[in-house]
Amino acid sequence: MKIRFDKLGVVIAAIAAYAAFLAPFATFRANRIAPGQARSILEALPATAGPLLMAIVIVAALMALFRTPLMLRLAASVVALAALALLVGVAGTFLTPAGNTFARVSPASGFWVLIFAFTLLLADVLTRLNLSPWARVAVLVAAAVAIGLLLVSGAWNDLSILKEYANRADSFWAEGSKHVTLALGSLLAAVVVGLPLGILCHRVERLRAGVLNVLNIIQTIPSIALFGLLIAPLGWIATHVPGAAALGIRGIGTAPAFVALFLYSLLPVVANTVVGLAGVPRAANDAARGMGMTDRQRLFGVEFPLAFPVILTGIRIVLVQNIGLATIAALIGGGGFGVFVFQGVGQTGMDLVLLGAVPTVALAFAAAIILDAVIEMTATKRRVETA
Repeated sequence: MKIRFDKLGVVIAAIAAYAAFLAPFATFRANRIAPGQARSILEALPATAGPLLMAIVIVAALMALFRTPLMLRLAASVVALAALALLVGVAGTFLTPAGNTFARVSPASGFWVLIFAFTLLLADVLTRLNLSPWARVAVLVAAAVAIGLLLVSGAWNDLSILKEYANRADSFWAEGSKHVTLALGSLLAAVVVGLPLGILCHRVERLRAGVLNVLNIIQTIPSIALFGLLIAPLGWIATHVPGAAALGIRGIGTAPAFVALFLYSLLPVVANTVVGLAGVPRAANDAARGMGMTDRQRLFGVEFPLAFPVILTGIRIVLVQNIGLATIAALIGGGGFGVFVFQGVGQTGMDLVLLGAVPTVALAFAAAIILDAVIEMTATKRRVETA
């Protein structure tokens, strides 16, 4: 009998083998800035838990390596991820000396690489299962609930990132609120301005190239440079325009960050609006004209609904992009999760960096999955309506 390997599974198994046998699973530090001491899986966990995790990783890697049934691969990835999530907390408790409040235990590269490998396996299985949009959202919700239960249970309390959170709980939620406000607020402003501008570019061909070229140029400016370029004009406005400072317009802070994110958001919204409207079938427009519909009625009753999935794709791009870019706003006093990232870089505290980076990645990941599901449901609905 010929043994058949899964191509992606070979990569996943190789990654998992490296992470389990060669890379450190956890890092112990005497305090938050002391040099770390690497610990393997067997060194970081109690006598029974270490071999158990190794066995789970090996079995899951073999399930990925060979062309096993999808449900077995799904079960293997879920069990492996659950075991990693639970036992990294056990490692924190096991490695922290009793009564020691200064020691820090953090997940090391092996843990993160294993998480990546089995998340890749899970994503591959879910893709092959061709889940409905609602099912994908349900998987996301289930994962969020599981992580929430682990946080509430205290299983991760001895990990350094949770100790950093405990010292900054109030500021964490305040900066998180600023981060989300910047990302969503700039997106909303870009939609309000970009949709009419995209419609205008679609209708007036001579305007299209000029507008898109200008927006392309803005998109090529590095984010830090754009934030810096906005300091002088916004500072001048705050000084010379009555009431501007009272509205929060300043050379540094939220205002330049908001404006920069807004400018970066315009190109995807405008370009996708133009592409979506241009892709409306001519037959649909001809039928609408034959029914006596005016240009305005055709735009809102025929063209815009058919173009909406493409427009929504642009909005998805903007939201994920803005969640990431909002991190840079901390450099000019704009707040957000970037505050912890740059504090951690300045203090050589990687756990503080993770405190800002992990929720940013989680927000972007969740936004992408939810909007992908909405786009697919919208596109399916439009196909059914036009069939």
